[in-house]
Amino acid sequence: MPTQWWQSLHDTQLDNLIEEALGNNFTIRSAWDRLAQTEQIAVKTGADLLPQIDYKGTAERKRQETAGIKTYSSNYTTSLVLSYEIDLWGKIRSSQQAAIMDAEAAKQDIATAEITLTSNIAKTWYQLAELKEKDAVLNRQINTNRKVLDIITTRFRQGLTGASDVYRQKQLVEATQGKIIQNHENIVLLQHKLSVLLGRPPSIYWLDDSITLIDLPPFPQTGIPSSVIQRRPDVISEYKTIQAADMRVAAAIADQYPTISISSTAETSADRVSDLFDDWLANLAGNAIGPLFDADLRKAELKRTQAVLSQAINDYAQAILEAIKETENAVNQEKYQLKYLNNLRTQLVLSRQVYKRTKQSYIKGQLDYLRVLDALSSQQNLEINVLNARRFLIERRIDLYKAIAGSWDMKRPEPAKINK
Repeated sequence: MPTQWWQSLHDTQLDNLIEEALGNNFTIRSAWDRLAQTEQIAVKTGADLLPQIDYKGTAERKRQETAGIKTYSSNYTTSLVLSYEIDLWGKIRSSQQAAIMDAEAAKQDIATAEITLTSNIAKTWYQLAELKEKDAVLNRQINTNRKVLDIITTRFRQGLTGASDVYRQKQLVEATQGKIIQNHENIVLLQHKLSVLLGRPPSIYWLDDSITLIDLPPFPQTGIPSSVIQRRPDVISEYKTIQAADMRVAAAIADQYPTISISSTAETSADRVSDLFDDWLANLAGNAIGPLFDADLRKAELKRTQAVLSQAINDYAQAILEAIKETENAVNQEKYQLKYLNNLRTQLVLSRQVYKRTKQSYIKGQLDYLRVLDALSSQQNLEINVLNARRFLIERRIDLYKAIAGSWDMKRPEPAKINK
C-alpha cells in the first residue's frame, strides 16, 4: 500500500481534493499550531540547561540645595548577572526529554488527524458519487414508470383495467419524483460538507463533474500484524506519551534531592558615562537548597507521576487492542459486504426476469396489475440497494486503509496572521 493510502484507489479527482484539504483544512492547521506550542515548551524547558545571563543599567541624577547653593550629581550603574543550576540529578534534562516526547506525540496526533480527514473526504466523495449515480437511476425509473402509466391508461380507455390501476401507477410516478427531490437535497448537503472539509466556504462545486463509484483495487498486503499496528500514528503517540510520563517520574525523583546553583555578578558604576567601565566589582556565589520538611509534597508528586505513567501504559495497551479490532473489523466487513453485494446483484437479475414476465402476462390479461406493480417496485428498490451496497463496499476498504495506514511526510502550513 502506498504511504499516502488514498493513492491505492487510483482516483485522480480524489487525489486532488485531498491534496487541497491537507493544506487548507482549518482543523489540521489548528493541530499544527498546537504542535508549535508544544515544541516551544520543549525549548523553554531545555533552556534551564544553559546559564542565564541578565543585564541591568541605571542612571541617577540628584539635586541638592544647601544654604541657597544648588549642587548636582550623577551616577551611572550597569551590571551583569549570571545564574546556573547544575543539573546534578538530571531533573532538568528529564523534564526537557518529557517535553520533547510531548512534541513528538503531538506530531503523531497531526498524522492521526490527517488520516481521519482523508478518510472522511474519501467517504464523502463516494457518497456524492453514489447520489449522482442514484439520480441517473431514478430518472431512468421515472421514465419507465411513465411508460407503464401510458400502457395502463390505454388499457383503461379500452375497458381492460380499472381506474384504481391507473391511480396506483400515478402514485408510483409521484413517489419516484419525491425520491429525486430528496436525492437532489442530499447532493447539495454533501457538497457543502465536502467544501468545508476542503477549507472552502460551503457551496456547490461538483455539479458538472463526472463522479462515479470506482471498482476496488486488489486487496492490500497488510504485512505482519505487529509491524502494521506499530506504524499507526495513534499507537506511536501513545508510546511517546509513555516515554514522556517516564521522564517526568525521573524528574520527580530528582526533585527530592538538593538543588545546586551558581550565581555571579559583575557591576560597574561611575559619575560619568565615559568612566563607566573603568572599575568593576565582581562576586561569585554557590548555594544548595534541599527539602527538609515539605509535608510529603514531593512524595505526593512522585506518586502522581507514577500513576500518570501507569495510565499511559494502560492507554497504550488499549490503543493496541483498538487498532487490532479496527483492522479485523475492516477485513471481515469488506468480505461480508462483497458477499452481500453479489447476493443483491443476483436478486436484481431475477427481479428483472420476474418483471419482464409479469408485464407480458399482464398485457395478455393473464395477471392483475398488482403483481406487475410489486415486481416493478422490487426491481427498482434493488437497483438502489445495489448502488448503496457498492458504496458501502468502498467505505469498508477505506476503513481498512485507515486502520493500517502510517504517517507520511507532512507539510507544515504558515501560521495564521491578523491582517491590519
